[in-house]
Parts: sequence; C-alpha cells; structure tokens
Amino acid sequence: MAMDKRFHRIGLLAQLRHAEVRHTLNHLVEFLPRFGYEPVVESVTSGLLNGAVVEIMDSEAMAEAVDLVIVVGGDGSMLSAGRDMVRFNVPLLGVNRGRLGFLTDIHPDELEQRVGKVLAGEYIVTDRFLLDVWVRRRERIIGKASALNDVVLHPGKSVRMMEFELYIDHQFVYSQRSDGLIISTPTGSTAYALSAGGPILHPGLDAIVLVPMNPHTLTSRPFAIAGNSDIEILVGARNELHPQVTCDGQKDVTAEPGDIIRIRKQATPLRLIHPVDHNFYEICRSKLGWGSRLDSGAPVHR
Repeated sequence: MAMDKRFHRIGLLAQLRHAEVRHTLNHLVEFLPRFGYEPVVESVTSGLLNGAVVEIMDSEAMAEAVDLVIVVGGDGSMLSAGRDMVRFNVPLLGVNRGRLGFLTDIHPDELEQRVGKVLAGEYIVTDRFLLDVWVRRRERIIGKASALNDVVLHPGKSVRMMEFELYIDHQFVYSQRSDGLIISTPTGSTAYALSAGGPILHPGLDAIVLVPMNPHTLTSRPFAIAGNSDIEILVGARNELHPQVTCDGQKDVTAEPGDIIRIRKQATPLRLIHPVDHNFYEICRSKLGWGSRLDSGAPVHR
C-alpha cells in the first residue's frame, strides 16, 4: 500500500552497541538536517552519538513526537522496536546492521539515496500484526507479553518432553508430548518456525502457523489457522518441569503445570515502511539461498 504522507521529524533508535551501528546512526544525524528533516534521538541511543547536538527524548516521548522512526540494527532490534512502538501508531523503517535483515531492508551503503527517497514520499507501507499472550494461573494473570515474530512454549533448560493440550476457538485440537510449540505470525514464519520445519507465510496473510517442536507423535505437523483465532494451551498437570513462554526470543514468562496460556492477535497493527522496490520474494531468494532464474528472459505470463 502506498502513502503520500511526508515526514518531518524523524526518530532514531538503535540498540546494538556495535561500531557499524554507531557509524550509521551518526551518518543519519549528519545528513537528515541537510535535507530539511529534524532528527530526534532516543535517550539510550544518544550514547552512540559522536557529540552532535540534537534533540533527545525517552522512547515514549519520541514515539509521540515524530512522524517516522528509523531503526538501525538487525531484525532483533526491529522486533523490540515494533513491540514498543506499535501502540503509538508510528511507522518504522529499518536500516540493516545485523545479519539476516528480513525486516531491515535498507543497506547502509545506500543510506542517503534510499532513505532520501523514502522521506520524499517514494515508499510503500505494510501492516504486520503482533500476538498478545497471557499466562493464567487459576484465576490470576501471572504474566503477559507481545510478540511480532512468535510465541514459543518450551521446556527451558530441561531436555525432557512436556505435555500440553491445544484448543483453538474453544475447540479441543489435540494433546501432545513434545519439546514445545511455536505459534508464529507471518512475519515470524521465516524465523524460528522455519527452522523447526514450518511453512513460509507471505507477510500479507491474515494467518497464524503452529509448529510442533520434535513431537512424540510423528503425525503431528505444522498447520495454519485464521489470524483472528483464539488459541489456548493447557500445560499438562503431570509435567514435572516449569516450561517457559518466550516472545520473540526476548521476553520470558515461567509457567507451571495447570496454567493456561492464551494467545490472540493484537488489535493494532505495526506499520513498516519500505522502499518502493521492496519485494518479499527477492528477500527470500537472497536470505534463504533460493535459486535464481534459469535464464535472463522476461517473466512468463500464462
């Protein structure tokens, strides 16, 4: 989806303390004012500055004050920023200083050209939904979090299998003994879920994929469900371990036997900004090593 909005105040956010992140952040701080844009740097991020005089705000104040947030780092930085910024309805643009870069699609070597075009209005926007998760113990919520990639139920440091029951829209699906379960958004389908044998979902799909982790029953397979599904997982009462519920590999809640884990799509989507030539399939080819065309001819239309 294209938008014709122009940006003026630009928030800058970085979490990695690497030299290359520092270099790109300071490059942005230097060139944005030259083109008439006002950079606002998040307070923790400001520790990476080389002494430039810019406006500094905490993350919440920045999110409310800017038209766009540029995240410098890898996909992990974008995941964290997405969870923090989604409630402010501020769009994110990623500059890749990490490894894979499924979410951060501007290369630092093309920083001024690519970012400049986006700020001039040449961009597209995609909406990505997050998952909210609550862990209920008897009648009390003992933990809650959100995830842009995935929610993972796993045994933590134990190597023993766990038992749980899965319900979707209040209908019993199955009981399972396994190393856990991955509940992934389309955004997360190219991450941990893919490594566990799950399918790749196009980010525009309104769907959730559930991927068992080393199930005891070999017929247990990944499957996709509607994005608005209500998912509940009952942790088996006979478990001797305390499984972990991990969101995006960064947020953990410890569950106990008998706890109920509820997962639902978050109502407010996250808006990601991309250059106009953003192509999901090209990213998959590049990042996953898919084969290129057999020849250089034009696409075949049937």
